[in-house]
Amino acid sequence: MKIDIITLFPEIFTHVLDHSMLHKAREVGAVEFRAINLREFGIGPRQQVDDTPYGGGAGMLLKPEPMFAAVAHCRETNPDAKVVMMTPRGKQFRQLDAKRLAKEQGLIILCGHYEGFDERILSIVDEEVSMGDFVLTGGEIPAMAVADSIVRLLPGVLGDQRSHEEESFSQGLLEHAHYTRPQEFRGMKVPEELLGGNHAKIHEWRRQDSIKKTEENRPDLTEL
Repeated sequence: MKIDIITLFPEIFTHVLDHSMLHKAREVGAVEFRAINLREFGIGPRQQVDDTPYGGGAGMLLKPEPMFAAVAHCRETNPDAKVVMMTPRGKQFRQLDAKRLAKEQGLIILCGHYEGFDERILSIVDEEVSMGDFVLTGGEIPAMAVADSIVRLLPGVLGDQRSHEEESFSQGLLEHAHYTRPQEFRGMKVPEELLGGNHAKIHEWRRQDSIKKTEENRPDLTEL
């Protein structure tokens, strides 16, 4: 997979992409990353990328010309990529979206800033994506989250395929509790069901604990 991230702050991505699973994914050849500087496609000697909104209002909007040019540049080497815009008004991103996008040949992720995008940029966008009901300074942090959630699902990235099959949201529930040694710590004991080696009991305990945690923390996931 090829992932291009169009941003005003490409340096933000340097350390993130060089660590943990994102670094491993690059090492095994599962993904190629590029952080594209939108400023390089700006207009005029000052490389302008933003302007005031028609009709007035606070803040500045990203202009269409630089974004169109940046996406066209990405398509030269990433022609089949799906274009994803990070914006608070988009559809909330979920694990099912990560699984779906992990099947794409490539992605071009647009990071907003200031007051957002000129609406005409949407004509080259396939999906508007939000990380939740809150607003951030820019789209860089959400872009990192989306990229991370997708890349870890690519073949060969995680050491054990079960890692993402059993975690939160993969089965429609939050993940169950985990325990390791010591068996007792400050009076808190590992549940007996996990100690005997009875796989049926272990499976049932984990399922019930997942249901309990989902009902406590995310009851909306169990609503019909």
